[in-house]
Amino acid sequence: MKHMEELKKKTILFIINPISGIGKQKNIEQLIRDKTDAALFDLSLVFTTGQGHATQLAKEAVASGVDIVVAVGGDGTVNEVGQALVGTTTALGIIPVGSGNGLARHLKIPLKPDKAIGIINGCKIRKIDTATLNDQIFLSIAGVGYDAFVARKFADAPKRGFFTYFRIVSNEYSSYRPKKYILEVDGKILTRRALSISFANSSQFGNNTSIDPEAKIDDGLIDLCIVRKIPLLLIPFYVPMLFTKTFHKTHYIEIIRAKKAVVSRKKGKSVHVDGDPLETGNILEMKVNPLSLNIIVP
Repeated sequence: MKHMEELKKKTILFIINPISGIGKQKNIEQLIRDKTDAALFDLSLVFTTGQGHATQLAKEAVASGVDIVVAVGGDGTVNEVGQALVGTTTALGIIPVGSGNGLARHLKIPLKPDKAIGIINGCKIRKIDTATLNDQIFLSIAGVGYDAFVARKFADAPKRGFFTYFRIVSNEYSSYRPKKYILEVDGKILTRRALSISFANSSQFGNNTSIDPEAKIDDGLIDLCIVRKIPLLLIPFYVPMLFTKTFHKTHYIEIIRAKKAVVSRKKGKSVHVDGDPLETGNILEMKVNPLSLNIIVP
């Protein structure tokens, strides 16, 4: 009888980024071992050692038939794990201990690790869309322009967290010049001068800021959020609207839903993918991968 019960257990691997976020992952290993339901899961746990390691570990888990891989970290760690699971039967779990936790917030996964583990124990699986930007998979939001510029600065900052991000945004905003972009959206050509263009699969930037609260993560579409630069004097009025989820109603943003888009720019190589900066070419190709990822949700 005991043997039969063990056969029914799901295999689960926790991939922990030890330097993610602002220290909430302290003692996380013991918490995972204490709170994960041993009657349901055969548990393994591993720590990452650098960028890209989580993807490698997740690919190995898929190849060995692991049922669930849990990303313990921020949106960057979730992206690294998730991209290896796209198009497979292995489900993604999230314990959000990063500085932004955008995808977790969108899916209403609790930010307290013990409660997030409770959601994983519930093992409710939902299929969501993912997308690619120049073949780089993203789960939540990618972008070009000021957002990518800030992501690069943030990645190089000695400290993480909301206040570091806010300081960078505040210090660099006045000197950043909007760029000209040519967009081909589902075959239609548009020209825009924008502060930034975000490709939103979810509603969250992270830290509970929402550029597009109506974004749906399973509708087969990505929302292109084209943001104009707000005059400096008006910033105190408009920034709170990101937190109250009303910024999408202003005339400083245009939202276009699309299955495919190509964005061309003359200058700049930076983009961000789920908050992590990348260098790429002047032409950005975005496409949706509908219902391509299994994920554990509340």
